[in-house]
Amino acid sequence: MHLSTLILPIYFGVLGLLALYGAHRAYLLLLLAIHRRTTASPSQLPDELPFLTVQIPLYNELHVARRVLLACAALDWPRDRFEIQVLDDSTDETASVVAAITARLVSSGIDVRHLRRADRRGFKAGALAAGLAAARGEIIAVFDADFEPAPDFARRLVPAFADPRIGMVQARWGHLNRGASLLTRAQSVLLDGHFAIEHAARHRAGRFFNFNGTAGIWRRRCIEDAGGWQHDTLTEDLDLSYRAQLRGWRFAFVEDAVAPAELPVEMGAFKSQQHRWAQGSIQTARKLLPSILRAPLPLAVKLESVVHLTANATYLLMIVLALLLGPAAWLRRGQGLPPLVFLDLPLLAISLASIATFYLVAERRATGRAGEGLRVLPMVLAVGVGLSVNNARAVVQGLFSRRAAEFRRTPKYGLAVVDDVALATRRYRAGRNADTWIELAAGVYLAAWTAIATTCGLWGAAPFLVLFAAGFLFTSGLTLRQERVRPTP
Repeated sequence: MHLSTLILPIYFGVLGLLALYGAHRAYLLLLLAIHRRTTASPSQLPDELPFLTVQIPLYNELHVARRVLLACAALDWPRDRFEIQVLDDSTDETASVVAAITARLVSSGIDVRHLRRADRRGFKAGALAAGLAAARGEIIAVFDADFEPAPDFARRLVPAFADPRIGMVQARWGHLNRGASLLTRAQSVLLDGHFAIEHAARHRAGRFFNFNGTAGIWRRRCIEDAGGWQHDTLTEDLDLSYRAQLRGWRFAFVEDAVAPAELPVEMGAFKSQQHRWAQGSIQTARKLLPSILRAPLPLAVKLESVVHLTANATYLLMIVLALLLGPAAWLRRGQGLPPLVFLDLPLLAISLASIATFYLVAERRATGRAGEGLRVLPMVLAVGVGLSVNNARAVVQGLFSRRAAEFRRTPKYGLAVVDDVALATRRYRAGRNADTWIELAAGVYLAAWTAIATTCGLWGAAPFLVLFAAGFLFTSGLTLRQERVRPTP
């Protein structure tokens, strides 16, 4: 068998699948345009405000626990209809810091309870479930430790509950440290795409979308009706969201309500977060897709749910594409431009052009300007490629591992800028793993193919080889560099 008869069909098959997922981004933009006149959520608060419980799940958050607790204590809500639960599973001095702040807030008349568990059973989902059992609220707000909600947060979201079918209301994430580094700027664009396009389009078009684990408010009855918080996936928020919507509950997304949060400043921490999200989404797909496909739902809702829950599988395709880009170009050397123009370029263009348009529109909607998205776009694409090894491993684990995975929280540092001195003063540092060396090897492999392509005149393949090489080298290089900066004693 000639090598080309094995490699080229796989290469074009992978390109075709990636093009389909890329075209889905264009579809979301189309949905958003079609439903641009959809009525926004109501803005009028009810005459009698519901009792609000604010839950703050914590685990070793020494650098940011004070910030989130004080911000939640400043929420503009009647004090006789308001309580805060600090769900603290910490094993370090975070617990004593929280205890001191809690005592001070209680003395000022704010109902704050510092709840501790004997173990981390169920991790975040277990903490939320334990807190719910003791909560008094009709509605439940959740904030991760890296968030700093504005005082009017609840007043912006609660009016949506005027519709008795609404079970959850989600706010858009903002970014406290967007400009701290090139990495945080790229992350902000990626997240703006998720909220400003994906959430907005799905919400307006009546598709399923999800609570993002924080910066949202649940109707307590919805949580209980859907079966409560469960910890058999790493994305308990995604899991509960789909179970609730399968029960007939509707969700609302308040696009102009923004809750600022801290982006990971370390590549290792960012990869750990992305690994958890990727593995959890595949676990949720494995758990719930059969029920979704059997449910009496419109076909459009089912198809959108399938694409949403399986989107991280594209990272496996990216790994295969990275391995085959060079060989596929080499096997067709001497054939001239027609195969490239009529086969490769259209498929690659569908993927890359739709992704580029997606994020440029997202930045214009999220920030009012597309310039930042245009400047950062090459890095956004490179970071997406560089995450392939990390997230592909997560997808495989989500598909095949039957063991309960550990919930590894993302370190937060409270940093406005990132440099060696700042990192060295912080605890909970994320480090490298075997993926880093695989990424480095992939970057060298693709750089070598770039040299071969330019030497042999394979100019059509060279830009894509450069993009893939840059992504893997940036991801592995930044991980190794930051790992050298160790915390001060």
